[in-house]
Amino acid sequence: MGRTVVQITFIIFLLVLASTQPNKDDWDIYSFHINSTVTSRYATTVITSRVANRMNESKEIEFHVQIPKNAFISKFRMFIDGQVYDGVVKAKEQAQQQYTEAVSRGESAGLVSSVGRTLEEFKTSVTVAAHKKVTFELTYEELMKRTHGKYELQIHTRPTQPVSDFKVDVHIHEEAGISFINVKGGLSTNALANAITKTHADKQAWVYFYPTVDQQKMCDSCGDQGMNGDLVIVYDVNRDNGLGHIKKSDGYFVHHFAPSDLPRIPKNVVFVIDQSGSMGGRKIEQTRTALIHILNDLAEDDHFGLITFDDRISYWKRELVQANSKNLESAKNFARNIQDRGSTNINEAVLQGARMLNAHNREGSASILILLTDGDPTSGVTNLEKIQSNVRQAIAGKFPLYCLGFGFDVDFNFLEKMSLQNNGVARRIYEDSDADLQLKGFYEEVATPLLTDVTMIYVGATNLTQTNFSQYYNGSEIVVAGEITDNNIETFTPQVVAISSNRRIMFSNPNETVESTGTVSDDRIQRVWAYLTVKQLLDKELQLSETEKEKVKKEALELSVRYSFVTPLTSMVVTKPPGENTDVLHKPKEVPVNRRTRIQHVPVHGTGMAKFKHAPVNPPRHQAPVRVLKKNTRVTLRSGLLDTSSDFPLAPKGPVPRVHVVPFFSIAANVPQATDVPLLHRFLINTENQTVPLCFDVSGSLQLKLLHHPSEELFVNGELDSVVNGGFNSIFIHFQTDHHFEIDSRGVTVREGQTVAHHTGQDTITAGSVTVVVHNKKIHVTAGKMRLVILVHEKNGNKFLWPVLKKHRSANDSEGLLAVKPAVYEVVQQVPVTKLKIKNQEIDVTSDNATDYSIDPPVTKNCWLMSADSALQRPLADFSVAQL
Repeated sequence: MGRTVVQITFIIFLLVLASTQPNKDDWDIYSFHINSTVTSRYATTVITSRVANRMNESKEIEFHVQIPKNAFISKFRMFIDGQVYDGVVKAKEQAQQQYTEAVSRGESAGLVSSVGRTLEEFKTSVTVAAHKKVTFELTYEELMKRTHGKYELQIHTRPTQPVSDFKVDVHIHEEAGISFINVKGGLSTNALANAITKTHADKQAWVYFYPTVDQQKMCDSCGDQGMNGDLVIVYDVNRDNGLGHIKKSDGYFVHHFAPSDLPRIPKNVVFVIDQSGSMGGRKIEQTRTALIHILNDLAEDDHFGLITFDDRISYWKRELVQANSKNLESAKNFARNIQDRGSTNINEAVLQGARMLNAHNREGSASILILLTDGDPTSGVTNLEKIQSNVRQAIAGKFPLYCLGFGFDVDFNFLEKMSLQNNGVARRIYEDSDADLQLKGFYEEVATPLLTDVTMIYVGATNLTQTNFSQYYNGSEIVVAGEITDNNIETFTPQVVAISSNRRIMFSNPNETVESTGTVSDDRIQRVWAYLTVKQLLDKELQLSETEKEKVKKEALELSVRYSFVTPLTSMVVTKPPGENTDVLHKPKEVPVNRRTRIQHVPVHGTGMAKFKHAPVNPPRHQAPVRVLKKNTRVTLRSGLLDTSSDFPLAPKGPVPRVHVVPFFSIAANVPQATDVPLLHRFLINTENQTVPLCFDVSGSLQLKLLHHPSEELFVNGELDSVVNGGFNSIFIHFQTDHHFEIDSRGVTVREGQTVAHHTGQDTITAGSVTVVVHNKKIHVTAGKMRLVILVHEKNGNKFLWPVLKKHRSANDSEGLLAVKPAVYEVVQQVPVTKLKIKNQEIDVTSDNATDYSIDPPVTKNCWLMSADSALQRPLADFSVAQL
């Protein structure tokens, strides 16, 4: 089984700012403690250092801390002469103003810089009177990330002198039970073995590191200046293959989901490797070495491709091939001969990689695109936003893009945004002797997909963190947090729906009780929710347009200030005694180790995703108001595009709700046979901020406007059935002036001018720039920049169609059922009548359900039933068409 890695790293050292190196008698770090408590994988670390000024005059003592880049500082205090000086977290603009005023007075200010792969630095100083003491106390928090099947708590310490009272205390409490715990690192040597005590008792573990003054000089990198090295605590928790572990406290919950006993999904992977001139020397050598190792790890049922690029694109093969021994040996020979040359055409290289994966739509597999580059685009398309737009359109939400930036010459913000826009992540590869191992280590994180299209569903919860995940890999973990509505555990129902190979599976345990911390005042679960929410809002901001950023930024800022997190949007003003200089702590972005500068943050943000579905169902038990459309009534739904990925069992979903992808809509059946009951069609509208969709009913057989895009000369309409199967009889597509397609369950009719052709088999049909591919129960339609997939379902012997929009260029003149933005709502009342708040309007709703046919096999979903006018926030008009 693969293992995962999470690092929590602490480095502390104290320096006296003096013209000469101080003697031990001048000042003394007489106590140095690190106390880390890990509960539900959330680590809270308190560093306490006590220093005495032994001199006969005042001295300025500097406090240095290096903390994990993923951590948020949440508290800093200094204790001097019985007084407590607390740092204050403020909006960055407010703190910056205070910083600027201090500089204008000639005072020094706080300096923050990135100092390594996993660390960033906090530094402040204070004047300590002769023979007086100061205590520094810093707290920071981090949600540990599981990689390679384990968590790692890494403690690095360098206090600059042996300390008489030196202690590291780690307490881990996991309700799921701790499966193993080990201690390793440079400080875990034979000479220091008796300084380490490890205790493991089911759900709890303790590690104590209490070296004597003499032992603090005995590690490989230790000496007269005391400890200098790592102590790494490695552990994992017990896991079942069900719903995972859910813990709640004070109205909040956190859900850890990491099933392991699942069959691996064969993957399709394309490696896009930069071989431009800047990759020369050790970088290209290490890339070749890593690539050969990675090729050796491919399974025989994997398919793969290799592309290298400079200003030209070079293919090992132009299509994906199976990872058999013959192909692997040929690919390794190709990798051995990769040479640096030329400039950098990132745009064309990534587009070609996406083309290869799009052309290899292998059912029951998972696709991955990996880009490695060390520089900025210098040939072909060089506009960064244009490249991102091109890549987003080419991938269209179907698979993740992982970007690896080699060194510091690369524009990492560009790679990060492009990855997030395509459901992936970006990772920096550091130019060092182990760069090949860094590359291989990253690949191992994504080498074994176990699930795709993962949807985390929580009935009775709100304010959820990310709930849709494109892929789940062996050795990793999905974490979701949220607020339990009215703190009512009885109505809280979690479940997970995902694809395993080519079958849809559901994880749920209705008899399982949710663990409670048992402490009313315990706010740790709430802080996990806040931490995750802020992180994901910052990712979301990166992907939004300038006009959409402010709302997300405001929400992230409010949470950061409320929970006293030092984030890219906030700063901590270090409070000091009167007359002292002002320090301001910023959250930095990454720069090379030797660039020690105050960093201004470039915001990071994410995207929204929504889906639109449609489904005829039985009349609800408690019918919400229904407005019935007459035959020729017109209804318009204007909006952006929604994600349509879940019509394919293995298509990935975005990490968080996403606005730039395409809504699918679906239909469900179970319509009553009785003639005195009108046929109802139920529509489901997914939401941006909740897991339970909205739904509304319309009655009768309708001709619907699915997608109209006049500037592209594209019109798609559909006719609903008037019988019990409850789908579409037919779908009509009109493209430009003379290409017309009628699709029903029996076949495809094509009209080009005066020519009419009927196709009833498994055909590929081409007419102008329109292509229709009929394959099994799916009909793929490409018309210009639109891609539509029509699923053919059968119920009670009747076949019906289900259209799903997979790709479409957003435009102001796009309208129709498939162009609806996701709804945003909050539950404001549950008794005596449930009320939702949408755009400042409170609406009465009832809880009901409908079958979602956007996937195969279909699933039944809960929904909030309301009138069409309320769900759409506009009159139900201009929704139908008089002619198909």
